[in-house]
Amino acid sequence: MLTESYAPIVGGVERTVEDLSVELVRRGHDVAVATLRQPGSGPPDAGDGIRVHTLRSSMYRVQAVVSDTERRHAPPAPDPETVIDLRRVVRQENPEIVHAHNRLVHSYIPLDRRSDAALVLSLHDYGLFCATKRLLYRGAPCIGPGPVKCMRCAGIHYGRVKGPLIALGTRTRESLVRRHVDVFLPVSSAVKDRCRLTAHDTYRVVPNFIRELPQVQHPDDSRLAQLPDEPFILYFGDVTEDKGGRHLVEVYRTLESPPPLVLIGRWMLDEPPDHAGVTALGLLPHELVIEAVRRCLFTVVPSLLPEPFGLAALEAAAAGKPVVASDIGGLKDIVADGETGLLVPPGDRAELQAALQRLIADADLRGRMGEAAARRAGSFGSETVVPQFEEAYRIAIEARTRRRSAR
Repeated sequence: MLTESYAPIVGGVERTVEDLSVELVRRGHDVAVATLRQPGSGPPDAGDGIRVHTLRSSMYRVQAVVSDTERRHAPPAPDPETVIDLRRVVRQENPEIVHAHNRLVHSYIPLDRRSDAALVLSLHDYGLFCATKRLLYRGAPCIGPGPVKCMRCAGIHYGRVKGPLIALGTRTRESLVRRHVDVFLPVSSAVKDRCRLTAHDTYRVVPNFIRELPQVQHPDDSRLAQLPDEPFILYFGDVTEDKGGRHLVEVYRTLESPPPLVLIGRWMLDEPPDHAGVTALGLLPHELVIEAVRRCLFTVVPSLLPEPFGLAALEAAAAGKPVVASDIGGLKDIVADGETGLLVPPGDRAELQAALQRLIADADLRGRMGEAAARRAGSFGSETVVPQFEEAYRIAIEARTRRRSAR
């Protein structure tokens, strides 16, 4: 497994990679993980028979490109030290499959030319061709790339120095990635369509999955005491502009006598959460987040961008909670409108307000939708999805064998 970050780093991709690794080991596979060294997080969690290797990064020796001090990311180009460390790991592990999950694949491609290992790339976002990975332009879903447009957008997102370099790397290396990858695994039909995977690319749409949701090990944890005693609405994930964090808070202010709104995740908006009734708890361990989900009335995923998948919506559904979500991207694969939750047009304040008021006012509706959501979440269980990964690996090995024979 190649991934920029790994447990104990908390995030959707990190949980997906960890869960997949654990399930593959449980099914008899031998799994190793290669990940970037992360600042201040200590060594990655290794367990369940999984070997974890950490990789250096030359990019983070250049202060001008360091913007996120909490988490390191791979560039859309080979990183010299990362390539060197990956070469050591590949020689040590001698893998049959290399399964990449993000831009770390660029540091593996120089090694792929001489490798017999099949290369699989999970597309968790739009980073194959979008420099910011979000497919969002000027606050609205982007209709497609353009050289100058992407440079400007990346400059705004990453900074004037780093942004254009990332945009250039993304644009110039897309075709190279397509030539080296044996099988693409987009997490949703939305990602498959927007990444322009065609009959020329070998791909399988394989969604993220969830294992059994964790239980709280210490019910008296002081951080749980920060949750309201009364029923509350929950948002969990990074609180950002593009994920609808500001949009949700602004709509919440218009509700009449609403229950409290709790936000769990990194606060990444300019202004502090100073509205009455809004509580921002910051990052919490996954088990505490899921406990908050179990205690809430319902959850909200108000993304303005075309969410590639929406793991937060799936975890809420698995916990038996209805979800109010934006009718965009992969969220439409998870939330059945009017059955397991409510879908609203992204950025539409009136529609989001109406959906929130409807679920606040109708306990019976919340109960019916929560039960339906839990049933629907069953189709995203590990016993259904992990065999799809194994089948993709088989196809990738066959494709690599054909390419090797052709050479």
